[in-house]
Amino acid sequence: MKTTITTILFTLGLMAGTAYAAEPATPTPQQSKMATCNKDAGDKKGDERKAFMKECLSAKKATQQDKMKSCNKDATGKTGDERKAFMKDCLSK
Repeated sequence: MKTTITTILFTLGLMAGTAYAAEPATPTPQQSKMATCNKDAGDKKGDERKAFMKECLSAKKATQQDKMKSCNKDATGKTGDERKAFMKDCLSK
């Protein structure tokens, strides 16, 4: 009887551990940003890498309004379909 209970408890423990380990970890936005900056840092070393990582991690994503201002400025002189295509491409980046 003792061995049966021990076997059941052992099996339940293995099942619980397997279920916990199977859950995929979703990276936080900060972890994603860190991974991107790390990849972009490439072969930089020492103070150069430190400065790059500081700048990269503190950079804020451009707001839609900022993008619109920048794209409008760059689209100066374009008209019609050419401007429409340029703005669509520019704003989607």
